[in-house]
Amino acid sequence: MLAPGSGPEQRTRPALQWRQVSWVACWIALYAAEALPACPFSCRCDSRSLEVDCSGLGLTSVPPDVPAATRTLLLLNNKLSALPSWAFANLSSLQRLDLSNNFLDQLPRAVFGDLANLTELQLRNNSIRTLDRDLLQHAPLLRHLDLSINGLAQLPPGLFDGLPALRSLSLRSNRLQNLDRLTFEPLVSLQLLQVGDNPWECDCNLREFKHWMEWFSYRGGRLDQLACTLPKELRGKDMRMVPMEMFNYCSQLEDENSSAGLDIPGPPCTKASPEPAKPKPGAEPEPEPSTACPQKQRYRPVSVRRAIGTVIIAGVVCGVVCIMMVVAAAYGCIYASLMAKYHRELKKRQPLMGDPEGEHEDQKQISSVA
Repeated sequence: MLAPGSGPEQRTRPALQWRQVSWVACWIALYAAEALPACPFSCRCDSRSLEVDCSGLGLTSVPPDVPAATRTLLLLNNKLSALPSWAFANLSSLQRLDLSNNFLDQLPRAVFGDLANLTELQLRNNSIRTLDRDLLQHAPLLRHLDLSINGLAQLPPGLFDGLPALRSLSLRSNRLQNLDRLTFEPLVSLQLLQVGDNPWECDCNLREFKHWMEWFSYRGGRLDQLACTLPKELRGKDMRMVPMEMFNYCSQLEDENSSAGLDIPGPPCTKASPEPAKPKPGAEPEPEPSTACPQKQRYRPVSVRRAIGTVIIAGVVCGVVCIMMVVAAAYGCIYASLMAKYHRELKKRQPLMGDPEGEHEDQKQISSVA
């Protein structure tokens, strides 16, 4: 006889329970696999911070399977030389992008077009030579931008027009020679600007940017040294320390150019004047307009050494004049005090000495009697 509770029904119950648990586990695993996107091959992913680290892998292209919820994408220290315009098309949640230490030489106009939440962009140590004017127009939340150690020779006007939240900008170690003030005026939130290690030409083209730098420093902005490379007289000197008197000739050049633009246009001048036409017999020769090229005098800028010497001499003269005025005032005070003291003593002695005028009249009367 079988013992109670040892029938086939009792044996099948654990098996059924085990099957149910296994099915539930499989469904949970499948749901987790769908909820957590797969990490790109060889990259390191952090599901908590939503960071994808693909740095130092020798990549020549951006991985196509980066999760759409990624907030930080690190692609530094790779071999990226070109980026297609759709490289980051599905990463609308991306906040930080690091492309430093690659071989990028040109960036498509719409490569960052879908990164509306981007706050930090690192493009340090690449080979970028030119930037499109609308490259950053779709990243209004951008706060930190690093373009240092590239080959930028100029910045297109309007590059920073759509970046009111930008706080730090690095343009160090490029080929910049001058900058336009209008390019930086939209950066109302800028706090740090790095422009060192560039071949700056401290001439008239940099005068307006010097005004902007002074205003930027006045409102509390931090700016590293902008050392001049040309002219030779200013080589190694900080642009902010160059006195504005050095740029007086710039306004003179502008006046000359404006006055030259108001002249009535005449016939084009030629170096070789044409032969005059032979007058007809019996007719008076008419005066012909002169086509000789006028010789424009080339303006010579004021010598920097003379300007510095003039400033020093003027300071010395002003100092000497101030010292002489102080000495004259002190001498006047001392002389006035001495004269006041003398008059006080003279008044004290007059009662003791008597009336000198009375004695003088008595002497006159005695002499007349005699």
